[in-house]
Amino acid sequence: MRHVISILLENESGALSRVAGLFSARAYNIESLSVAPTVDPSVSRMTLVTRGDDHIIEQIIKQLNKLVSVVKLQELTPVEHIEREMVLIKAEVNDKTRDHVRMMTDIFKASILSVSPTHFVIEMTGERRKSQEFIDALAPAVVVEIVRSGSQGMSLSDKPLRSN
Repeated sequence: MRHVISILLENESGALSRVAGLFSARAYNIESLSVAPTVDPSVSRMTLVTRGDDHIIEQIIKQLNKLVSVVKLQELTPVEHIEREMVLIKAEVNDKTRDHVRMMTDIFKASILSVSPTHFVIEMTGERRKSQEFIDALAPAVVVEIVRSGSQGMSLSDKPLRSN
């Protein structure tokens, strides 16, 4: 099962590599990883997506909580939360596909960032499933490159995840 974990950690050199090292040492896979500073510049928020059964996720959370640089951690999967990703897509266009790509971009509320005679670069933000549906809907245009941000997640709880 897919799990989204939100981690507040000290914004210091090596914090990210310690988290990644914990996963690699135990042969757990990180499906996506996104890290950026929070309102407090000394703390970063890491949104990590992984897969595993409840026992594996419990072990991951216990091990993450042991890391000195981890300030606070919350698994978002079982709680009400919002999750988004940003995707950049370079699509090859021609006279036959150009209008279709524009129409799909409008339908999915995406934005065309760059236009050339042979390619569009498109930006879309939304749920991962919606991003994939958009990519699939671009056919018959050929998608030549995709860049995904990885998931960003936030609990909808009245008590936000904050450092103590």
